[in-house]
Amino acid sequence: MDNRKTAYKPPLWVCLATLAFMLVTMMHTIFVTKTQSLHITMLTCMGFCILLLAVTGCPYKKIEDAITYSSGMIVSTVLILYTIGAVMGSWIASGTVPMIIYWGLKLINPSLFLVTACIACIITAMATGSSWSTCGTVGVALMGVGMGLGINPAMTAGAVVSGAAFGDKMSPMSDTTNVAPAVAGADLFDHVKAMVTTGGPAIVIAMVGFGVLGVSASGNANSETVAQILSSLESTFHLNILTLIPLALVLVLALRKMPALMILLISALTAAALAMLLQGQSLGGITSIMENGFVMDTGFADIDRLLSRGGMFAMHYTASLTVIVMAFGGIMEKCGILDEILSHMKGLTRTVGTTVLTTVVVELLLNLVTASQYMTLVLGGKLMMPVYKEKDMLPQTLSRTLEDSGTVTSPLIPWNLCGAFISAALGVHCFSYLPFALFCWICPVVAILWGFLGKFQWKTGDIPSVKTYHMDGEV
Repeated sequence: MDNRKTAYKPPLWVCLATLAFMLVTMMHTIFVTKTQSLHITMLTCMGFCILLLAVTGCPYKKIEDAITYSSGMIVSTVLILYTIGAVMGSWIASGTVPMIIYWGLKLINPSLFLVTACIACIITAMATGSSWSTCGTVGVALMGVGMGLGINPAMTAGAVVSGAAFGDKMSPMSDTTNVAPAVAGADLFDHVKAMVTTGGPAIVIAMVGFGVLGVSASGNANSETVAQILSSLESTFHLNILTLIPLALVLVLALRKMPALMILLISALTAAALAMLLQGQSLGGITSIMENGFVMDTGFADIDRLLSRGGMFAMHYTASLTVIVMAFGGIMEKCGILDEILSHMKGLTRTVGTTVLTTVVVELLLNLVTASQYMTLVLGGKLMMPVYKEKDMLPQTLSRTLEDSGTVTSPLIPWNLCGAFISAALGVHCFSYLPFALFCWICPVVAILWGFLGKFQWKTGDIPSVKTYHMDGEV
């Protein structure tokens, strides 16, 4: 009896009104008022949604349970965010970031910088399995190198984001790379192999694009500016090979498959020790830096602005936004809003091409409304799996498409957790680096193209596969 009393299915108009209100409100905040008040905007959207649910008979206990459900996914994300903040502060104070900037300015050819930055982030993200950690550490250093070479910061950020996204996608240690095949019912390594067919061409095209952009942008390099930055770094930090130990630790521990949080903590504490031993920081000083961030004061405005960052408290904006958007996403999921919207899209999957296109659209829509790539992968996978199963397509065709659209587009949305973090870490707004994050929008296009051309859309028996959707298979 209680279950029948609490059963609730939202009317379609409520679902569409919630979606429309959110998108209009977000666009107004970003483009009209031009503020960063995403917290208030998201709270307003959540309040509007709750009001419509309550008016149409949704029990408040159901809404409350949805928020509680979402909180279970928040803790680990927020903890990693704060840890990355501590890592950023300690890496700057220890000389790790300044060392990378210093030698980057000395060794990297300006015309090849964007390609080099992308490759460096690919390697780091593949080793660590984390695009966030890559952007918050190596990415910050590369922003400094790009600034010194006279490269447009939006271009540098685009190369960093592209490399981090591709490396994360191809890493078996990445959380999203594990979530996607788990939801789709695919084998992890079948999934990784499948992603080569879309991610491979996309990153090659992106590299060519960065090469062209690099040649056109390299003319802005100023030798006097580079010399000034090098001099400032030399006079402020004691630079030697030991400052790279935190970076080496990240790569080595990642290859040993240690959990990301442990890697970040060890790297932060090691950098803190080096800051005291090499840079003369006191225990109280480095503790304050890890909490509040590093403050650079050389008199050179650009380098001071770049290196005055990091600290756990700097993550408050993104962490608090995480809590709000996850609560809102939990409400939309558990109260049936997303299911109702997405169920009306299943009719768009008659051919393989339209199936892939629908999957991409669904993932982009979910990224917009849930603001979480994890929820996007899970919900999109649950919705689309019956369609792929009905067509007897291999599970990795679904898991690959989920990542081709759900994972790689998340850095392009300002209120998405990924976009909010990267924008804060690199100091460049999402919409500024969006045109230059070539991989992130080329990859979904490649996926759609292969879908309509019928390329790499495998069915049972086409290629060896650990798991299938065939009635006699393992899924």
